[in-house]
Amino acid sequence: MNLLSLVQVLGDANPVSDKYCHGFMFLVKIIRKGVFPILQIGIPIILIVLGTLDLAKAVIASDEKQVKEAQSKLIKRCIYAIAVFFIVTLVNVILSMVATTAGKDATGITDWRNCWNHAK
Repeated sequence: MNLLSLVQVLGDANPVSDKYCHGFMFLVKIIRKGVFPILQIGIPIILIVLGTLDLAKAVIASDEKQVKEAQSKLIKRCIYAIAVFFIVTLVNVILSMVATTAGKDATGITDWRNCWNHAK
C-alpha cells in the first residue's frame, strides 16, 4: 500500500459524521487509521525483533553472561511491546469513561468521543 492510496482511504470523510468533528474529520481519520495502527502494531514488532536479534547475537557469541543480559532485555522489550499495543485501547476506555461520567453538561468531551467513534 503506497502513501497515495492511504491518503485516499483516509480522505473519504463522510459529511454526515463530520458534524461531530467540526471540520477536522480528515485529521482524526489520519490519526485513527494511520498513526495509531502504526504505533499499536509497528512498534511492538520492532521491539520484539530487536530483542530477538540481541538474543541471537549473544547465543552466537556463546557468552553466558551476554545470553542472560539479552534474555532480560528481550523480556523487558516484550513487556513494553504489550504495553504499547494496549495503550490505544486504554486511552479509548478512559476517555469514554470521562465522557460518560461528565454527563450532558460537558458537550465538548461528548463531541470528541462522537467524532472519534465516527472516524472509523
